Amino acid sequence: MAQQTVTSPRKIPVRKIKNRRPVVASCLFMGLGQLLYQKQFIKGIFYALIELMVIINANTFLQKITGLITLGDPKPELPVKDRDHSIFMMVEGIIFLILFVVFLCLYVTNILDAHRTQKRFERVGHYPTQRVVASSLADSSFAFIGLSPVIVLLSFFVIIPLMFSAMLAFTNYASPDHIPPANTVDWVGFGTFRDVFEKSEWATGFTRTAVWTLVWATLATVTCYVGGMLMAMAMLDKRVKAPKLFRTIYILPYAVPSMLSLMVWRNLLNGQFGPINKILIQWGWIDAPLPWLTQVDLARFSCVLVNLWLGFPYFMMLITGLMTSIPRDLYEAADIDGANKRVKFFRITLPLVLYQTIPLFIMNFSFNLNNFGAVYFLTQGNPSDFTTTQSGAGTTDILMSWMYKLTYDQRVYNKAAVVSILVFLVIAPFAIYNFSRTKAFKDGEL
Repeated sequence: MAQQTVTSPRKIPVRKIKNRRPVVASCLFMGLGQLLYQKQFIKGIFYALIELMVIINANTFLQKITGLITLGDPKPELPVKDRDHSIFMMVEGIIFLILFVVFLCLYVTNILDAHRTQKRFERVGHYPTQRVVASSLADSSFAFIGLSPVIVLLSFFVIIPLMFSAMLAFTNYASPDHIPPANTVDWVGFGTFRDVFEKSEWATGFTRTAVWTLVWATLATVTCYVGGMLMAMAMLDKRVKAPKLFRTIYILPYAVPSMLSLMVWRNLLNGQFGPINKILIQWGWIDAPLPWLTQVDLARFSCVLVNLWLGFPYFMMLITGLMTSIPRDLYEAADIDGANKRVKFFRITLPLVLYQTIPLFIMNFSFNLNNFGAVYFLTQGNPSDFTTTQSGAGTTDILMSWMYKLTYDQRVYNKAAVVSILVFLVIAPFAIYNFSRTKAFKDGEL
């Protein structure tokens, strides 16, 4: 049997340009190679104007980026209004740092364009005409021009706030000693992280709040989902009279602004003069008022219960629509096989509903991790715990409400930034997973 020889794939030689002067010129100054050698006047003028603008404002760039590094100098001899404001310097430094990164990307693009144009010239023997260049630029830059407003808005309303909040975690921006403009803010590296994880009160407050946040999100999501499914099944039961009326009544908690509903519930559950305690005492179910919002376990139970009242209508309407779309042939076949209601629910209804709603279930879980209003407007994080008094973490606080209190009550912005980073690290995987399950991500279409 003849021995087969394995031939290695032929390597395609990389074409190198002979005349490197255009590329070198573009390295020395943006657009110079296109203007002097390649006769690409539109591109050359565009690139040259960008570098000229940067050179003219070089002092401003240097000053703002230096301010981001130093965050200002203490100047106690000056009036407060004339002192360096570290936070403004940080924001301005971030903006100019992003602009400088964009300039560097355009600089590299200018060099690559000169190299690509020169390689084409050596292959075909002539440069493209100005009409061809203008037409090519119009075609290739249309998408960029159309997306540029979105990119600018995304930079200023997403990227810059994210960078700013992340950078605060590495500073000592906190009351009372480092609040500008009276005092400057300094970079402290991972010192704030060490305070949160190593100091007993902060470590205890963070650990307890993080655990309760996960427990809260799980209970809030599961109870609303199960409650919505049970109500959907009840509304689809033929024995229920006027189901449309009941659906309208049950949707009201979801239609009314949740902040108003939570404020009403806070008065209803008041431990001293709340109507719920008075009714339960009149009925003889309890002998003394229950501390719904001042005892730890009851306060947490109240949060979950009120959130169930607010959240189950969403899943009820969603699951109702899904259950009505299930083919009736499946249930008829199950009846022929002698299946009872329990078997039909667990073998037909539940799998089909779960298949359609698991991404929404995950999304609702990530939402509840951030559900600031459901906790703060009902209990304000109370009751407090003496073991975490310094950290300000209440026993019903979730990470988001604790971060709010750190920011507006205690003004320890650096520690609030640490908590925000940790919240992001917890929520981001759920958001990414939920997006990765969508058809737009898998197939590149809506």
